[in-house]
Amino acid sequence: MNDAPLTLPEQAAQAAASSPSRIPVVPDAQLAPIEVVEAIRKRRGGTLLNLDRMLLNSPAFAVGWNGFLGAVRNALSLDARLRELAICAVAVLNRADYELLQHAPEWLAAGGMQAQLDGLADYGAAMQDATLFTEAERAVLQLTLEMTRQVQVSDACFWRVQKALGSPQAQVELVGVIAAYNMVSRFLEALQVRPE
Repeated sequence: MNDAPLTLPEQAAQAAASSPSRIPVVPDAQLAPIEVVEAIRKRRGGTLLNLDRMLLNSPAFAVGWNGFLGAVRNALSLDARLRELAICAVAVLNRADYELLQHAPEWLAAGGMQAQLDGLADYGAAMQDATLFTEAERAVLQLTLEMTRQVQVSDACFWRVQKALGSPQAQVELVGVIAAYNMVSRFLEALQVRPE
């Protein structure tokens, strides 16, 4: 028996599998309209997630979601490491296990470390840990916390983000990523979408 502590994604996987979705996902045999399904498959590299199957309960909503989140994921100039850190941080703060399971591998692929991901379990300590997180990463964590928990962002926090990121484009994109993935986590959690 392995007594090693579970990583944050492993903990999320256990929690996410605990109860059924509130609304059934659309079964593969009933996925429609086909052009919407194929557009989602294309963005996902040929596969569908249970999130997509849930969205397809409303094809119009699925079309809008696919276009918007496709741009957020694939068309921004924001550093992928900072984008994925913000997404994982939103997932941790909102206890959105599905979101964390989807984005932990993306964080690691973008150059993040497992120790950093696990460090998010103690979010307050992570925001102060200059050994584990760079100044830019700690600024992202602070902004994510304020946007997610308070909605309003302090001037001191935003000044820190401006100093860390520099360009207005990167600042706008970071705020947009945090806002978008708060939407995603709220959708996933309200409907209790379960992992594949």
